[in-house]
Amino acid sequence: MVLNSGKGGKGCRKMKNSTGGTTNRTLEFKEAFQQYGLVTDMLGNGRCRCVCSDSITRLCMIRGNMRKGSMNRIFKGDLVLVSLRDFQDSKADIVHLYKPEEVRSLINYKELDEAFVKNPTRSNDDSIDEFVEFSEIETI
Repeated sequence: MVLNSGKGGKGCRKMKNSTGGTTNRTLEFKEAFQQYGLVTDMLGNGRCRCVCSDSITRLCMIRGNMRKGSMNRIFKGDLVLVSLRDFQDSKADIVHLYKPEEVRSLINYKELDEAFVKNPTRSNDDSIDEFVEFSEIETI
């Protein structure tokens, strides 16, 4: 009678070469002609709509090497680094996707405002200038 020693099988072969996901990435800061952007809508075909840190909404294209990699999935609400086009202000290219730990470190370095990450459409001041006033409507 042969007993199983606990080694082998389909799961053992899969875990043999895995690193455990502990890769260290360098934190990328924005440079000239780049902005931080927050993804508001996924449009399909490698395109999305982003609100950039200069409060302009742009149509962004996902780079080819980010499309092919399965680790770089972009979802609604993700923070990305956007490369601006000098000939089209309404369009841009997504260069880098930030992980949640990197977003926290960008806030700690004062590179990114925390209010932008939470609510990108509202400006930095907390005052609301527009008020809606309802009047009574008389019914006959």
